[in-house]
Amino acid sequence: MDSIRNKKYIYIPNFFSKNELKILQPYCKNVVSKGVLHDPQSPLTPSYYKDPLMDSLLIYKKPLVEKISKLKLYETYAYWRYYIHGSTLKDHTDRPSCEISISACINNCGIKWPMHFNKKWLNMKIGDAVMYLGCEVLHGRKPFKGIENPQVFFHYVDQNGPYKDHKGDCKI
Repeated sequence: MDSIRNKKYIYIPNFFSKNELKILQPYCKNVVSKGVLHDPQSPLTPSYYKDPLMDSLLIYKKPLVEKISKLKLYETYAYWRYYIHGSTLKDHTDRPSCEISISACINNCGIKWPMHFNKKWLNMKIGDAVMYLGCEVLHGRKPFKGIENPQVFFHYVDQNGPYKDHKGDCKI
């Protein structure tokens, strides 16, 4: 059985159900109109940390993420961005709280916008996700040519791994 440790990244079709997307899509539009955090990794993009709905989904999706990763995990944090025309995501690897990461597509306005994982480009469909080793796998995006593309990132650490002290997005 291949685990996330062997593969480095795994594409997950239908990570979000149609009913989950019916909630998430209007939710993201509503939140983006109420104020934003700006993130230097994607300077034009409205970004959100400690969002109650996304934090709840981080917990709710953990059993599925554990099944796919074949690891016992601790939640660290959820973060989401509402990418707009011209948004980019600078190539980077993540901090220790992002040992096991999920990038999930909430909507894409009909425009494909690939994300690379160690220079292999993948297009996510609405509702799909990619699980990857955030601290090891270089990832990023080129400028977005569409209008809107909300994406959520769920981050976990291996309960038996080197970053377990980052449970809850903090060092113990």
